[in-house]
Amino acid sequence: MVVSEILIRPILTEKSSKLSNLNKYVFEVSMTTNKIEIKKAIESYYGVEVEKVNTLIVKPRNKNFRTKKISRPGFTKRYKKAVVSVKKGTIDFLK
Repeated sequence: MVVSEILIRPILTEKSSKLSNLNKYVFEVSMTTNKIEIKKAIESYYGVEVEKVNTLIVKPRNKNFRTKKISRPGFTKRYKKAVVSVKKGTIDFLK
């Protein structure tokens, strides 16, 4: 698979910025990829050495979509998240 198909986007939240101080970075990845493919993609794209990759699947949550007249029930999307521990160096997301 191509790197752009594996790594969808970095997740930039308050919790992930605290993890970046510990050399851990959070990415949204494709549902079909495994830890080895994620590790190779990050090492080739960002040029850093990856120590460990942890993955988890974020479950969809209930959400109501309100319009002027009605309220429709729905769900947020389901996605796979990877927490990547880097040995040395940092990842620049503005690349």
